[in-house]
Amino acid sequence: MRPQHAQHDCDAGSCHPALGDLLQGRSKQLTASSTCGMNSPQKYCIIGYLEVEKCFLCDSRYPYNPYTQHNSHMVENVITTFEPERKKKWWQSENGIDHVSIRLDLETLFQFSHLILTFKTFRPAAMLVERSTDFGRTWKVFRYFAHDCAASFPNISSGPAKSVGDVVCDSRYSDIEPSTEGEVVLKALDPSFEIENPYVPYIQDLITLTNLRINFTKLHTLGDALLGRRHGDPLEKYYYAIYEMVVRGSCFCNGHASQCDSMQNLRGDVFHQSGMVHGRCICHHNTEGLSCERCKDFYNDAPWRPAEGTQDNACKRCNCNSHSSRCHFDMAVYQASGGVSGGVCEDCQDNTTGQHCDKCKPSFYQDPLKAISDPQACLPCSCAPEGTVHGGVCESHTNPALGTVAGRCPCKENVEGARCDKCRANYYGLSSSDPLGCQWNEGGSELSSCCESPAEPSPGYFFLPLDYYIYEAEHAKPLSGSAPLVAVVFRQPSAGRAVTWTGHGFARVPSGAGLRFAISNVPFAMDFDITVRYEPEVLVMSCVSYDVVIGAGSIFKNIFFSLLTTKLGLIPRIGSVENLCSEKDLDEYQKYHCIEIASEVGPHVLPEACARLIVSLSARIHNGAVACKCNPQGSLNASCSKLGGQCHCKANVVGRCCDTCSAGSYGFGFHGCYACECHPQGSLSALCDQVTGQCSCRRDVDGQRCSRCLAGYFGFPHCRPCPCNGHAELCDPLTGECLDCRGFTAGSHCERCMDGYYGNPLDGEPCHPCMCPGSPTSNRYFARSCYQDSQTAQLICNCLEGYSGNQCDECPSGFYKNSSSPGLDCTPCPCNNNIDLTDPESCNRVTGECTKCLHNTHGANCQFCKPGYFGSALNQTCQSCMCNLAGVHPAMCPGGDAACLCDPATGACPCLPNVLGATCDQCAPGYWDLASRKGCQTCDCDPKNSQSNQCDQLTGQCPCKPGYSGRCCNECEENYFGNPQMHCVSCECNLEGTRQPVCDKATGACNCRAGVTGRLCDQCGRGFEKDFPSCHQCHLCFDQWETEIAALAQTVQGLMRFAAKLEDKGGRMLSCDVRFKAFEDAISETERILRHPVLSLEALSGIRDFKGYLQQKVAEMDPLPSLPFEFPDFNKNIEDIGEEADLVFELLQQKIHLHQSFQYLNFKGKSSMNESGWTFFLKFWNVFSSLNHTTFQRSLDFSFLW
Repeated sequence: MRPQHAQHDCDAGSCHPALGDLLQGRSKQLTASSTCGMNSPQKYCIIGYLEVEKCFLCDSRYPYNPYTQHNSHMVENVITTFEPERKKKWWQSENGIDHVSIRLDLETLFQFSHLILTFKTFRPAAMLVERSTDFGRTWKVFRYFAHDCAASFPNISSGPAKSVGDVVCDSRYSDIEPSTEGEVVLKALDPSFEIENPYVPYIQDLITLTNLRINFTKLHTLGDALLGRRHGDPLEKYYYAIYEMVVRGSCFCNGHASQCDSMQNLRGDVFHQSGMVHGRCICHHNTEGLSCERCKDFYNDAPWRPAEGTQDNACKRCNCNSHSSRCHFDMAVYQASGGVSGGVCEDCQDNTTGQHCDKCKPSFYQDPLKAISDPQACLPCSCAPEGTVHGGVCESHTNPALGTVAGRCPCKENVEGARCDKCRANYYGLSSSDPLGCQWNEGGSELSSCCESPAEPSPGYFFLPLDYYIYEAEHAKPLSGSAPLVAVVFRQPSAGRAVTWTGHGFARVPSGAGLRFAISNVPFAMDFDITVRYEPEVLVMSCVSYDVVIGAGSIFKNIFFSLLTTKLGLIPRIGSVENLCSEKDLDEYQKYHCIEIASEVGPHVLPEACARLIVSLSARIHNGAVACKCNPQGSLNASCSKLGGQCHCKANVVGRCCDTCSAGSYGFGFHGCYACECHPQGSLSALCDQVTGQCSCRRDVDGQRCSRCLAGYFGFPHCRPCPCNGHAELCDPLTGECLDCRGFTAGSHCERCMDGYYGNPLDGEPCHPCMCPGSPTSNRYFARSCYQDSQTAQLICNCLEGYSGNQCDECPSGFYKNSSSPGLDCTPCPCNNNIDLTDPESCNRVTGECTKCLHNTHGANCQFCKPGYFGSALNQTCQSCMCNLAGVHPAMCPGGDAACLCDPATGACPCLPNVLGATCDQCAPGYWDLASRKGCQTCDCDPKNSQSNQCDQLTGQCPCKPGYSGRCCNECEENYFGNPQMHCVSCECNLEGTRQPVCDKATGACNCRAGVTGRLCDQCGRGFEKDFPSCHQCHLCFDQWETEIAALAQTVQGLMRFAAKLEDKGGRMLSCDVRFKAFEDAISETERILRHPVLSLEALSGIRDFKGYLQQKVAEMDPLPSLPFEFPDFNKNIEDIGEEADLVFELLQQKIHLHQSFQYLNFKGKSSMNESGWTFFLKFWNVFSSLNHTTFQRSLDFSFLW
């Protein structure tokens, strides 16, 4: 994928490099966590027609080769190569691994546009894309993709995004269809959001990266992962495989560059590989850096800003008036200037100062005839420090409005002269400490007698020493006519060596040469002794001769010698001063060698006699004490020593008045003097010019301190000429990289032709312009570079995107000739990025009509989604219509291989009647039966008996209220009966005792199962054990007993009728009440015993005894008149009851160990207790009848159950 057009014209505002594929040339920087066959061949399978599996081997131990290694599937295979039969190579992961990642590591910060992945297999069921801007130390997620976002990424919103920076989960690119060549597309900035300022930090964070990582987290396995191993490993046919991966982006230049160059000595395959997007910006707008992220040196007059639109925001050059080459930006200064200038010049030279080096330093003034940018514009003030208002500072410039005159000295009140160096008339004692400058007669006292010691000098005054009149040899002039040259020898004090000179050093006077000293400060004519201090360089014999000439106030001394001379001194002869001293004083003067001691160099101690005589001599010669005149810039204060007048000097300052820099220093001023700091390897001496500080440099060395190479040289201290092959004069002083190559050359040594030119500068062949087809400076140059074929000498151009041919005079595939343009104007085919630009048949070369649309698009400009697809063709988001076949009209979705038609914008399918959903996959509320493919049918739920009109969409079952059933809720529910249109009532049948149907729908009668009885089918029937709900059938002998009991029941019915008649005649039978009451009490006791949980043997014995008692009492009863007729078998029945009681007693004795109770023995009378004897009899009969029946049943089960 070749880079797109860049915005070349940086002069018109912001400019940007072309977009390209960041993977080109970076195969070594692309890695995968899993690749099949890396250690040994690995088997994998694919699903063929009718799910027939075909299996192959993956062997990625060596790189892909179409002839010898066609089974290699390394990750580098995904990089676009435009080779024929592109789909024969791809990257593939190992089988069945869900978590796999692909990572791209870039060498610097790049701008990211979008990512396109084209899969050979199913697209992942879940994946995410991450980015890093700090070379992999931290990561941020771009986007999540999943077939089921809620399951795969439960805490991530499924969108849509509400702002450009939202991280959401997208489900559009994770379906199992298509099974191959499915794409995943990610754009750094969602085009649906408008970006007002692309340079705000959060937008820059979204579009810049140093690393990109794609994490696949879940495979589409079609459910096979749950089947286990059958005939083999089912996961052998599930893996990730990618045909092509495209990472579109460009180098990030903040709008200050349209081209980028390679990052040398960093990662990458071939730094000049065709189509590769490089990472180092070729900056414009006076910016520099990998991303043009800062201003160039000396372009700091405005703050750095990225270029935006038509505003190039170029860095501005500092204005230092040619006095400095360094500056820095100061925001406070910039804001104070109203946003005009923020550059502050550094290290202003030529005695200038100020933000722009636009003012002269203190003690200097601007020459009115010169501009401030002139190197000689600032001249030193000549004002006497002690006589000027500001200590030697003059007026810096001429300003008529202010009344200033450049260089004029502002004198103190009692001082006059152009230099302010004289006291006004009747004033004397010029002093820097005196605010008025001079005083009235305050210089000292008169001598009262010969050699009498004068009074102490006033503060700021001193008495001159004998050696006051000293003249340095280095300041003398050679005698005219002296053939040998006189040279000055500078000497700097060093540790361990005595100082034998004054001033800066010596004057070397060869034999035959001479010096001429000018002496103009002697107050009046008198006799002097001359002293000359010297050092011999060689052992020579020489004599000193001199002439004394007095005239015009000057004395000239001519000296002939061959020595290192440091100074000449004039010592006043004390004897030549009349009326000064006595003979005794003169003898002491000679005795103590006052002249010799006073002439020594350096500190010395005078004898008291010498000091007294010298002070007297000085006071006589100079009419009292002399002002110290300490230089206010070089001295610490205005005081000096009382004898000699030596002021207290600042650092690196020497001289009696502290007015001279010491050897090895320069720049005399209020700060003292600066050390020369001459570079020991670059300078000839440690001394420098005392005004400028310039050191004496070695050959090919430059700089004030001799610390850098001359222009045109590099490699200090071993400076050598710049290796620029004659095409440049200057180079980097450290690396030797050539600057400003001429003749269209480029490179660190101007060794090659710049882009757009060809030739061989190393062989002397000049660089010629590439004619592609026009020259690089014309508007018809459509190439990046060119070269000359070594065999045919034909010029071959490396064309820009959109042009082809040897001279870039043809339109390539993906472009067409614009007929409306007079020249060659290849216009991209207007196919909305939906064609393969490498396919020559993708669009018509004449009309530009698109003929092979990609990404499921069609139309003359590939501007529509194909039938059966929906989305945005302009954004390459056309995807297959996902219509439900059961819910759409057959004519719109015929099935088979034919695509379903849906709304091309929204994807909404044409649904059958009463069918809803974008894919027609659900019935409308109140409808069901989508599977009929005829549209959904109404639920028709009974409005009274159903909870709502919404039914199950598959079965049509309505939600019925309790008691109702049926699909439409128009029937009574099981165990309910009645009229469904009116009301269904619960049958309340015991479900354990019923059979289907549970009850009659009309009457509600329960349908009891065999062995169960009761209205609600909740008890065991006669002939069955009373263990509900099991109700086991009794023994077969029960039927025999049942017959007898039925006969007894008939007899009992007669007794009941008889008892009823007795109740009517109860008034005539009072004689029996007492006896019957006793019977009832006995029966109650019997009931109590029988209901006890466990019947003991003693209790049963009591029952047997009670039976005999009953028989006796019955015999004693008076027979009633009508008893034989109503109960002919009464006596026999009583006997039978007795026999039955005996049988019960015997059975209980056999089973006494079971200790169960007789709850089923129920002695309940059919009528209420009264005084009638027959009522007692019926109750008695009921007890024993029940005892007989129950005892027999339990005896068959061999247990007594409670």
